Amino acid sequence: MANQPDFRAQAAKCRAEADAATLENVREQRLRAEAAWLEMAVRQERTVSSRIAREAASPAIRSTTQETT
Repeated sequence: MANQPDFRAQAAKCRAEADAATLENVREQRLRAEAAWLEMAVRQERTVSSRIAREAASPAIRSTTQETT
């Protein structure tokens, strides 16, 4: 999955920008952006895990189906 964005790196960038911000509204916006990037990272990881589990189960399902036919 080389083409997938690095959501955690984007979150870290937003955190650094929030820490460097001198205006409170900018800091809050960057912290909200960090939270959004982290949520996307969690969803991406969950999707990848589900895909791996589904692909691992797929051959087992096929072999069981072939034995019964």
